Amino acid sequence: MNRALKTNCQEVIFLHYKQFKMKKILFYLVLTTVFVSSLNAQKIRLNAYGSYVFDDHVESYYSTTSYFNGTIKGGLLWGAGLEFRLHETYGMELMYLRQDTHAPVNYFDYNANRAKNANLDLAINWIMLGGSRSMKVNDKVEPYGGLSLGVAILDSKNPDNNNATLSATKFAWGLRLGVNIWASERVGIKLQTQLMSAVQGAGGGIYFGTGGAGAGVSTYSTMLQFGLGGGLTFAFGH
Repeated sequence: MNRALKTNCQEVIFLHYKQFKMKKILFYLVLTTVFVSSLNAQKIRLNAYGSYVFDDHVESYYSTTSYFNGTIKGGLLWGAGLEFRLHETYGMELMYLRQDTHAPVNYFDYNANRAKNANLDLAINWIMLGGSRSMKVNDKVEPYGGLSLGVAILDSKNPDNNNATLSATKFAWGLRLGVNIWASERVGIKLQTQLMSAVQGAGGGIYFGTGGAGAGVSTYSTMLQFGLGGGLTFAFGH
């Protein structure tokens, strides 16, 4: 095994080890936070989400043999959240959101030694934990806002490379503003706008590798997704 290939293999092993450690730390952090929040919660809300997220252009250029540019296409973002109301005006929420989309890209294939185009199949899974602050204007209208932190798990399939599947886990954050419109004491309609970001989430090493160790683009680009939508909220407890 030559030195370059050995180094690339070590980098791939180290990358997978880092992703495993991140997932493990996140799991214990979420478990602890949910447990503590549930003990202190006065009420619990089950939230269902559906929104449209817009196209996001991503690109990165490191050298003539390490670059990519493309678009993560917009589409439906759906999911659910469990919100623990620690006080009348604030709470903590654990959310899972998912988007299945495509990403037309242009990138440099290291093994083929030429530029290529591909239309990637892309699944983005968001696991987020965040706080929300709300204020009841009256019995029906409740504006809210919040910040969330977590991870984005990105799974891609490159049809230009025998449907090679690659995955990566990246730190993520989100912002949202919205309003709950309560149809009754227990059921409400959510309207909201949100911004989600996977830091260094769109990268050649994630999506465009040719399957060999270290092959493919190694540069990264932060992903930003703006969405408009809403959902339903169901209140439980006293």
